[in-house]
Amino acid sequence: MGARMLRRDYAGQNCSIAATLELIGERWTLLIIRDAFLGIRRFDDFHARLGIARNVLQARLERLIEHGLLRRVQYHDRPPRFEYRLTAKGVDLWPVLVALMKWGDEHAAPAGPPVLLRHADCGGLVDDRRICSKCSTPLEPNEVVPELGPGATLGQGSPGAPVAA
Repeated sequence: MGARMLRRDYAGQNCSIAATLELIGERWTLLIIRDAFLGIRRFDDFHARLGIARNVLQARLERLIEHGLLRRVQYHDRPPRFEYRLTAKGVDLWPVLVALMKWGDEHAAPAGPPVLLRHADCGGLVDDRRICSKCSTPLEPNEVVPELGPGATLGQGSPGAPVAA
């Protein structure tokens, strides 16, 4: 039996899941988006948090900009420096990230959730449908504050601040 070459794309798949994976399914891409939701904006901060090779990070950021999930915003003139911010299209991934996080909390976090999401107004926890467990308010990303959970590891550091797209 000969070795089969694995394809690197989903050409020929008329499927919304395949099309989405083509865009955000590369290694590191969802973690970059996660960190953007946590308030990370600058290249060096993404690099420090993720430990990703600089060239890989640059390629992923450029792809996310090209496809309209992030936008570059200049914050310094000399030398030119930029931040990376979620667009409305990027913010639309909020339900996906929360669903992945909650699935991971349930099935891949034996010590408990490493990060908890709290409703900024009342302090209730966010459930898997992005609803506050305390006041039953449906929540948007800018209404949620992440905090370290019981499964956080020593030295994990703060999970970030609420997102402002």
